[in-house]
Amino acid sequence: MTDLHPVRRALLSVSDKTGLIELATALAERGVELLSTGGSAKAMREAGLAVKDVSEITGFPEMMDGRVKTLHPKVHGGLLALRDNDAHVAAMDEHGIGGIDLLVVNLYPFEATVAAGADYETCIENIDIGGPAMIRAAAKNHGFVNVVVDVEDYDALLQELGDNDGQTSYAFRQFLAQKAYARTGAYDAAVSNWMAGALSLEAPKRRAVAGELKQTLRYGENSHQKAAFYTDGSNRPGVATATQLQGKELSYNNINDTDAAFELVAEFDPANGPACAIIKHANPCGVAVGGSLVEAYQKAFDCDRTSAFGGIVALNQPLDAETASKIVEIFTEVVIAPGASDEAKEIFAGKKNLRLLLTDALPDPRKPIMAYKQVAGGLLVQDKDVGYVGMEDLKVVTKKAPSDAEMADLLFAWKVAKHVKSNAIVYVKDGATVGVGAGQMSRLDSANVAASKAARMADVLGMDESPAKGSAVASDAFFPFADGLLEAAAAGGKCVIQPGGSMRDNEVIAAADEAGLAMVFTGMRHFRH
Repeated sequence: MTDLHPVRRALLSVSDKTGLIELATALAERGVELLSTGGSAKAMREAGLAVKDVSEITGFPEMMDGRVKTLHPKVHGGLLALRDNDAHVAAMDEHGIGGIDLLVVNLYPFEATVAAGADYETCIENIDIGGPAMIRAAAKNHGFVNVVVDVEDYDALLQELGDNDGQTSYAFRQFLAQKAYARTGAYDAAVSNWMAGALSLEAPKRRAVAGELKQTLRYGENSHQKAAFYTDGSNRPGVATATQLQGKELSYNNINDTDAAFELVAEFDPANGPACAIIKHANPCGVAVGGSLVEAYQKAFDCDRTSAFGGIVALNQPLDAETASKIVEIFTEVVIAPGASDEAKEIFAGKKNLRLLLTDALPDPRKPIMAYKQVAGGLLVQDKDVGYVGMEDLKVVTKKAPSDAEMADLLFAWKVAKHVKSNAIVYVKDGATVGVGAGQMSRLDSANVAASKAARMADVLGMDESPAKGSAVASDAFFPFADGLLEAAAAGGKCVIQPGGSMRDNEVIAAADEAGLAMVFTGMRHFRH
């Protein structure tokens, strides 16, 4: 095997015909013989290119609705034959097999078919067989054969041929082969995961995970860590699908925090009014609803002005000029919203380091998807927490029942607590967080932290008393003892929402009654690690 190998014969068979004619024309101008199938051959002929059908090479017509067309020794032999192996060359001569030096294939659009909500049979028909088989064969024989599976590599291929007088280097063919195996691996992962879902298999024997590079990052969570950002093909609205209008490149931590912010704000249906979430280190430092977007932002900001500095702002409605003017009063890393007015964009344009991300929609907080977490030697896989609790799900367990206004704040607090690192305690008043206790080792500590945050809010805003007075309190999991509940009551909490389910529920309920609290059970917890 030599490092450089010429491209004399190419097989082009693509579903996505973007750039096909330009590529085929450039190859033909270099004297490369073109082979093809079906629609690709038709498109090239209509462009005036000389192309030979694979059926002419194999002596067999395309059959079974196109299911069988390239699965033949004259195709796979041309891809797999070692050009420097005398026995292989002799077999090619004996059986009339011509070498194929370049394979250009992109696969049936299986992922897009699934995403479009097609039925089972349609999805099955969009599973490519011949394409992956040829790709794997060509990639295995990358000592001699080039395999291109991405439209974005067409220019690189032509550049390589131009730089090497119609030849390609071994390093370039290796590069193409790696991408090819990654593509077939991702394709098989998509098919197997779809089938697991279609068959309602909660824990299939093997679970494949795949992603496509979106961005190489300067570093990871810390500067000594290497990192990259991959998309999973789900097209869930959020940081992975957003358009960045301005600002520096997103960092690893920006991406993680922006995702947390947008997933949280999506809990609040824009049809019910504006909402804002401000995130720092993946935890909310302020969340609020308001009569206007700027009011929601201001209320969220007031919860913890110190932590909001350098934070991530997520909005459930398009950014307007008034809200944009407020946001730029302090340093903010990222703003993500489902849209923005031209006036708001102009205001942000003056802050070159502020990243503005726009999406077409909000993610559906109740849509079931898979969540993955790496541990040493494996993966933990579970359904994303899409648990929802409405008014009809709540059980009043105390002598005192919450008022309608308190019930609204309890449900608000519950939505926020779902997105706070456990152990989580959240104080809410009038549709806004006033204290958030996140990630403590005990629920008592979280209640203390949330109370201290509320006290600081009072100091910063010049309030006469802590805004925790008269607040609704949410706990993401049950109170194992009454101490955490009593700490929240001491801070001023008047009503509580929690899952219930503790062995000491009766003690906790009795303590709530003695303290004059109203308390409801959800029957559902929201641990978040």
